[in-house]
Amino acid sequence: MSDPLPLVVVNSEAASEAAVGSFEEFFLRERAGLYSALCLVTRNRHEAEELTQDAFVRVLERWDQVSTMQDPHGYLYRTAMNAFRSYYRRSVLAAKRAFRATPNDDAIAAVDERDAAVRALATLSPRQRAAVVLIDLLGYPSEEAARMLGIRASTVRMHTSRAHAALKEAMSHE
Repeated sequence: MSDPLPLVVVNSEAASEAAVGSFEEFFLRERAGLYSALCLVTRNRHEAEELTQDAFVRVLERWDQVSTMQDPHGYLYRTAMNAFRSYYRRSVLAAKRAFRATPNDDAIAAVDERDAAVRALATLSPRQRAAVVLIDLLGYPSEEAARMLGIRASTVRMHTSRAHAALKEAMSHE
């Protein structure tokens, strides 16, 4: 069982009205509240610690400007939340890449797949090929495809079924 996440309530009005002083004083005054807020947002103490550090580093880099702001406390929290959103977006993208949830951007593979599809379709009879293209690729219902081909809907479904079987057989041998 993990330790409970810390909960520190900070009065933001009092914090923003307090004299800013040095960065060290600001850091000591704001650290616990920001860390606590980020623990609640991330539900992970390690991520919250990292985001807290990142936010304070960014504020320190701009301390000359931040220390003269009307609400440096608000700036710190906006900086932290922006860092969280960036971290979250990067994490989601990394997870998608790890699990191949995003399509592979390989133009050669796309050409190879297209070529394999064209070759597989070439093994079908002209009517089977037409039925598969109209039904599977273009999404027409069998009745509409039948009107286009000048045959009955049941014949279109038969051609499609036989084409699927032939394609399945051809693909199992590759």
